Amino acid sequence: MKLNQIKAALLASYETDGGINHLDGTNLPSQESVNILARDCMHLLFPGYFEEKALAKNEVASHIDTLLARFDRRLRAELEKCLRLLRDPDPAGRAHGVAEACLGELPGLRKLIQTDVAAAYRGDPAARNVEEIILAYPCVLVISLQRFAHILYVLGVPLLPRMLTEYAHERTGCDIHPGAEIGPYFFIDHATGVVIGETARIGSEVKIYQGVTLGAKSFVMDNKGHPIKGGRRHPKLENGVIVYAGASIMGGDTVIGENSVVGSNVSLMESIPANSIAVRQADGALIVRPRQKRDAMIGQVGEGDYMI
Repeated sequence: MKLNQIKAALLASYETDGGINHLDGTNLPSQESVNILARDCMHLLFPGYFEEKALAKNEVASHIDTLLARFDRRLRAELEKCLRLLRDPDPAGRAHGVAEACLGELPGLRKLIQTDVAAAYRGDPAARNVEEIILAYPCVLVISLQRFAHILYVLGVPLLPRMLTEYAHERTGCDIHPGAEIGPYFFIDHATGVVIGETARIGSEVKIYQGVTLGAKSFVMDNKGHPIKGGRRHPKLENGVIVYAGASIMGGDTVIGENSVVGSNVSLMESIPANSIAVRQADGALIVRPRQKRDAMIGQVGEGDYMI
């Protein structure tokens, strides 16, 4: 087939099969621009950590001034594209207001993310210093961008929050939906393969390992067999919960009570009370029992090497 024939076939496909950007007027956000936005967000959250050359203390103010102005321009441009999808009557004006609100959250966001860094340092005996956590631990990137994207999500911005978290997903293999509600001191050890759904709720001082899924048990369908959007579908982990590698916790009515432990490869579709341990035995049987005093060190031992 000659090139002009291929071109004609592609043009016909664009008309009949969709999958083409809104070329007339409402363009979608640029993926590359959003990726730059994600990287600049990390620079604002951790100045001096990701620059190519050392940043002197007396340069910080001017550096942040430049970075913040650039970040604001890019954020407003991508927000405006997203808000046009909602047929907002004043997308540029609302984009300016949303950007201002988001940027105003950055100081508080930095304080919250510092608790995640502290949790990673405290929770991993292999960590030698905080610098190693910030520069080399994937959980810092994925949690930081999710927390920023969650602000946009709460403000009702479509598309952009998910694109920001997908940047982190692509980089780390850890998929946290921007709608998930996450408390302070959150640590994901190793990160790879973790999936946290849109309506998941996570309390403070929660620690999870690689391959953990906080997913949906089932979907409510409409009369045409299509999943109904919205509604609580994902579990809640209360304060102090630890979930070991490969565990799956499913369902919007599933609650893991505070200070409980879910063992490796355990699948749970129902709640367990506070101060419990759920483990899978060698014969496949699931055991849920109260957590005892001898389990006090459970969060300090190696992964999978907890006491039962």
